Amino acid sequence: MASFNRRDFLKNGTALAAGLSLFGSASTSLMAADKKPLYSVSLAEWSLHRAIKAGKINHLDFAKITKNDFDIDAVEYVNQFFKDQAKDTKYLTEMKNRAEGEGVKSLLIMIDGEGALGDADDAKRTQAIENHYKWVEAAKFLGCHSIRVNASSTSNYEESQKLAADGLGRLTEFGTEHGIGIIVENHGGLSSNGAWLSGVMKLVDNKNCGTLPDFGNFALNRERDEWYDRYIGVRQLMPYAKAVSAKSHDFDESGEEINTDYYNMMKIVVDAGYNGYVGIEYEGANLSEPEGIKATKALLDRVRDELAG
Repeated sequence: MASFNRRDFLKNGTALAAGLSLFGSASTSLMAADKKPLYSVSLAEWSLHRAIKAGKINHLDFAKITKNDFDIDAVEYVNQFFKDQAKDTKYLTEMKNRAEGEGVKSLLIMIDGEGALGDADDAKRTQAIENHYKWVEAAKFLGCHSIRVNASSTSNYEESQKLAADGLGRLTEFGTEHGIGIIVENHGGLSSNGAWLSGVMKLVDNKNCGTLPDFGNFALNRERDEWYDRYIGVRQLMPYAKAVSAKSHDFDESGEEINTDYYNMMKIVVDAGYNGYVGIEYEGANLSEPEGIKATKALLDRVRDELAG
């Protein structure tokens, strides 16, 4: 298992990414020459979680706010903001109509709180799988391509890979029946180890099961300040990526995110052949949520122009 002290991980990761930026430049130039956008930008609902939880924003207005306030035309929902409406056809119809009315695409639903798909207890693992069924069906109804899940487990490295692969594989079978992908985010613990999670993907071995690499969720153990190198991790997860999460917290005076070198990170993403949506997920405290979203979008837009140039 590769682990890094936080003091070292930016230095090591940036150095690696700088080297990677020279690799695969031909593929980037080719995509730019074709005049296709290297990637599009979407908005993860978690970027507005404080305002939603405080009642300042209604979940049903998320698509409208995304389009009108941020000029973004695609959204990624979070299940906890409509956790009791997964089977409420009337509510889901309202969500769908509002998004379509704004010309906004519904991409995916991020799922939490439905049990561990890699639980060592067979019955609990099966229950967790079945708990996700309603969200697969809701995603299908809304016109999403996937649900984002977690590959959490409590066993050792190799055994937990097998357990997570079993849970994900079985859920993917259900998702495939509904035309919905199952994608896994690096989200703490072993799932934040890029080698571990990419190994799980190899075990599942199903094109409808993939990853959602998150730039910032590489904490192996926060108490011990142990982190997996984010640049290595994203590179390991990109071959399976069906979505990408552009995590952001703080920015310097020039508009650069201080924790992640966005140019080199997006170079890794683009050079992997990915040209889909990159979801803004702002979690900072120094800027307001709207300001943080706008700062992240401006950075992603600028980096895209730089990469295309």
